[in-house]
Amino acid sequence: MFQRIAREILSGLTVAVVALPLAIAFGITATGSSEGALVGLYGAVFAGFFAALFGGTPGQVTGPTGPITVVATGVIAAHGLEAAFIAFIMAGAFQILFGLCRLGSLIRYIPHPVVSGFMGGIALIIILGELDQVQRSFLVVAGTMVLMLVSMRVIKSVPASLMALVIMTAGLRFADSLLRDVRVGPVPLNAAIDYIGQIPESIPSIAVPQLSGSLMLTLVLPALSIALLGSIDSLLTSVVMDNITGTRHRSNKELIGQGLGNAASGLFGGLASAGATVRSVVNVRSGGRTALSAATHSVILLALVVGLGAVVQYIPLAVLSGILILTAFGMFDWESLRKAHVSPRGDVVVMFATMIITVVVDLTVAVAVGVVVALIVHLVQSGQRKASIIHDDLDTYRMEGPLSFLSVDRVFSTLRNDRPKLSLSLKNVNYMDISGAKALLSFIDHSHKSGVELKLKDLPPHVENRLTALANEEQGDKLKAVVEGQGAVP
Repeated sequence: MFQRIAREILSGLTVAVVALPLAIAFGITATGSSEGALVGLYGAVFAGFFAALFGGTPGQVTGPTGPITVVATGVIAAHGLEAAFIAFIMAGAFQILFGLCRLGSLIRYIPHPVVSGFMGGIALIIILGELDQVQRSFLVVAGTMVLMLVSMRVIKSVPASLMALVIMTAGLRFADSLLRDVRVGPVPLNAAIDYIGQIPESIPSIAVPQLSGSLMLTLVLPALSIALLGSIDSLLTSVVMDNITGTRHRSNKELIGQGLGNAASGLFGGLASAGATVRSVVNVRSGGRTALSAATHSVILLALVVGLGAVVQYIPLAVLSGILILTAFGMFDWESLRKAHVSPRGDVVVMFATMIITVVVDLTVAVAVGVVVALIVHLVQSGQRKASIIHDDLDTYRMEGPLSFLSVDRVFSTLRNDRPKLSLSLKNVNYMDISGAKALLSFIDHSHKSGVELKLKDLPPHVENRLTALANEEQGDKLKAVVEGQGAVP
C-alpha cells in the first residue's frame, strides 16, 4: 500500500516537471503578456486538481492544451482577460450540464479522420502564431528545438522541454549580447531576445467576477466553444488512456470533473483546461494509475507558483516558442498522414477538409463539417447505417455490415466480455473505414494484453488489405498471428 502511494506521488512529481514549461508557454500565448505565465499555471493547478478528484478517467492529467489555448486566445483578445475568466466558468457549467445530460457517450461518433484533421489544424494554428518569435529570434527558437530533440534521445529521464528551458535560459544570461542583431549578409538570424519580464507573485485567491446579463449573453457562444472543444479534447485523451491501461473511462463523469475544474480555474484566475494527452501518458508510464498522481501534479505546481516570479521573468519568449512549436509538431497524426495514400479516399478528404477549415474558419465549424462529410461518405460507400454482432456459439461471433465510426464503440464493447477464447468472423463486413480499422487493430492489441486467445476468420480481401495497410509493424505481426489462426499472440 505504501509503495503504491509512493509511486503515485513520484509520478505526480514527474508530470509536474513536464507540465511546468507547457503551462507557462500556453498561458503567455493565450494572454499575450507576462501575466499569462501565472494564468497558465493556475489553470494547471486548479483545473488539474478538481478534474483529477471528480473526473472519470483514473490517472488522467488536466491542464492547458493546444485546442483550448487557441480558443481562449480569441476570447481574451475580443473581450479582455476578466471577461475571459467568466467565459471559463460558464464553459465549466456547460460541461457539467453535458455530463448530467449524458452527452459524453457522443464522443464515440467522432470519426478518426476528423480527430486527425482537427489536431493537425490546431498544430498549424500554434505554429503560425509563433512565427513572429521565429522571425525575431530564429537562432534561439532553433536552438531550443534542437536541444529538445537531442534530449529526447539522450537523456530520457528528464523531460526534454524542461531541459531546454533550464539550459537555454541559463545560457542566454551570458550569451544575450552575442545574439542581438546577428545577420548572414542581408538575412537577419536573430534580431533581439525578448523575455517574459516581471510577473506578480501572489498566493492564488478566489475572485468572484462582476456579472451582468449583457456580458454573459455575449460570452455564451465563446463559452460553448470552449466547453465543446474541451470536452472533445478531454474525452479523446480518455480514449488514449483506455488503450494504454486496458480500462474503460466513464465519459459523463469525466465531463462533470472537467466542468468543475474549469469553473474553479476561472474563479482563481486560471486558463481553461482539458485532459492533456502527453502529460497523461507520462503519468501512466511513470506509474500513476489513480487520481492521486494527477492531483499531486497540481499540488506540486502550486508549491512552485509561490515565489516563482523571480525566476520566470528571465525565461526568453523564443525558448517558449521553440517548446510550443515542437509540441505542435507532435500533435500531427503523422501515421495517418504517412498512410494517406493507402487510406480510403473519403476519409482522406474528411481529414484534410477538417484541417483546412480549422485553420481558415473555426474549430467547432471544422468538427461539425468533418462529421457531416464523414456521414455522407459512409452512406455513399456502405449503403447501410452500422454493423451488427451476431453470437453464433459460446465463443464464436459474426460481424455483419459496415464497420465504421458509427459502430466501433458498441461492437467492441460487446466483444470485450472477458472470455479466454474468441473467434470472430468478418465474412459479411462489406465496408471498413479508418475508424473501423483502427478500432479492430486496437481490439487485437487489447486481446493480446488481456491474454485472450483471439482468432479472426473469413476476412474479405478488402478488409484484410485495409488492415494490413494501416497497421504499424507491431500491429502487423499481431494481425498476422490471429488471422492465421495461431491463437494467442506470443
